[in-house]
Amino acid sequence: MSVLSKPYMHDEAAAFAHVESIIWPDGPVCPHCGNGGKVYGLIGVRSKPSKKNPEGVERHGLKKCAECRKQFTVRIGTIFEESHIPLHKWLQAIHLMVSSKKGISSHQLHRVLEITHKSAWFMSHRIREAMRSDGAVNFGNGGGVVEVDETFIGTKHKKAEGARGYAHKNAMLSLVDRTTGRAKSIVVDDVTKATLLPILRENIAKEATVYTDEAKQYTGIDAHFADHDFTTHSKGEYGRGTVHTNTIEGYFSIFKRGMKGVYQHCGKKHLHRYAAKFEFRYNNRAGNGVNDLERAQIVLNGILGKRVLYRDSLGA
Repeated sequence: MSVLSKPYMHDEAAAFAHVESIIWPDGPVCPHCGNGGKVYGLIGVRSKPSKKNPEGVERHGLKKCAECRKQFTVRIGTIFEESHIPLHKWLQAIHLMVSSKKGISSHQLHRVLEITHKSAWFMSHRIREAMRSDGAVNFGNGGGVVEVDETFIGTKHKKAEGARGYAHKNAMLSLVDRTTGRAKSIVVDDVTKATLLPILRENIAKEATVYTDEAKQYTGIDAHFADHDFTTHSKGEYGRGTVHTNTIEGYFSIFKRGMKGVYQHCGKKHLHRYAAKFEFRYNNRAGNGVNDLERAQIVLNGILGKRVLYRDSLGA
């Protein structure tokens, strides 16, 4: 049977039950007052009649708190809040996004889910927000190897005629921990040492060995870590024993194939969410022991407190 044939991807009541089992493993908790005690379900309640639905629509998953007397569903305080899209379609969208290695466009989602392109675009951003992990990491902990490199994507301003280089492009710094097989990506304003060094110090353990290319901004970083070595790409050197950045180059390959082949264009104001999506997929890939269903569940574990408003997404 297809994964997309699972009841919670087609039946609204099953969809609510599925999300509730993940968000409320110990029973419902009121998002208004925090009461996790007496909460009871409201069965058979329907929305107000409308021209499209003369008899109204059943409000699945509706509950009422015995303490504050307010009604709520598991959507409150999550990326699903105030969405008119059925929850089972949200679960379909999450599965499609986490199971697509290089991503799925909002145009494709709007055709598959039979919703508007505007809704699919906003839905995609909210799901990427649930994939985003905040805070620093501690790569290289215990003396491991961390590969560091930067890449350039998109356009932050119009390129002057005859100009060369990457000054007009958006910059992204990425780290890969060889021991855990995990990555961390940060969108940066520039790739100067003054910008990158604080990020490296915050996210890489002092006892780590750091491998980079010969870029000048990495000169002298061995003073902050156990060791630093590099390969000289300008001289055709891409590996010297264990000294290489081939792992992170592979990560960039997946990222760029997706960005150019699926999304084609991305402004800097949205780049952090696209970067988070590829980072999430990489860190929770099959090679790290995570399958598609588990990956979708990890996203659902990250939906709380990640509400994104449409007006904010236009400039966030």
